[in-house]
Order: sequence, then structure tokens, then C-alpha cells
Amino acid sequence: MQQRDPNYGRQQEPQELRTPVRMSIEDERTWSMIAHLSVLLNLITGLGGPVAALIIWLVYKDRSQRVAFHALQSLWYQIAWIVILAVGWSVTFVLMFVLIGFLLIPVMVLLSLVPFIHQCYAAYKAYQGVDYRYPIIADMIHSERRIP
Repeated sequence: MQQRDPNYGRQQEPQELRTPVRMSIEDERTWSMIAHLSVLLNLITGLGGPVAALIIWLVYKDRSQRVAFHALQSLWYQIAWIVILAVGWSVTFVLMFVLIGFLLIPVMVLLSLVPFIHQCYAAYKAYQGVDYRYPIIADMIHSERRIP
């Protein structure tokens, strides 16, 4: 004799109504730190950092508001610095034709280190459990998403 499924005929709860599995605090801290450290991929792959931060945001946006916030901050911060550095190095290159650009090279080298140092510090703070906020970027994300 065959046994019947006890749930046979019952209406199943839709996937959207199921509560997502809550992440542990340690996992939230770890993934928040990884989102900030994704900037280090830029040293190896060029634009791998923003892509990694975007992937972390896409994977964790429904599971953890904290991880989503840190990943989104990291993504926009890296994009902002890519634009700033592209403009800065372009201006430096153009000004080299009139020799002033050579004076800007040390400034641009130091400026290029800022996002790496700043995001490593943010990763350290995020792993400590502090919701580190980048200037301007965090406020932009909060006003857009209406996060308290």
C-alpha cells in the first residue's frame, strides 16, 4: 500500500511570503568586510572591485540590510574614485605637454592610494561591528533607500 504525502492537496505558501533565513552577526560582519575589501581586486583586474561589490549586493540585498548597505556603499565609492582618478590622470597627462603635469604625478600617485587605504579602514571598522559610513555616499544611499 502506497503512503500519501501529508501535504498533498494543501496550498503551498508562495516563495515571496517565506521569511528569508537570517544571517548571523558574524556572517554579516564578514561579508560587509569583504564588500569593502573588494577594492583590492582593482589592483589585479582593473574594475573587478565594483563588480564584486555589485555581486555581493545582489546576493545579500534580501538577506541582510547591513551587508547590502556596505556593499552598495563600496560599489558607489569605488565608482566615484574611478571617475575622479580617470579625470585626474587625464588632466595630468594633458598638462605634461606644457611640463606642469610632471609636478602633478606625485600628487596623483598619492591620490590613487586614498581609496585603497580608506576602504581597508572601512573593512576593519565593519568587521568590528561599526556601521562605517563614507562621506556623501552613505547619505546618498540612505536618502535613496529610505533606510533609518
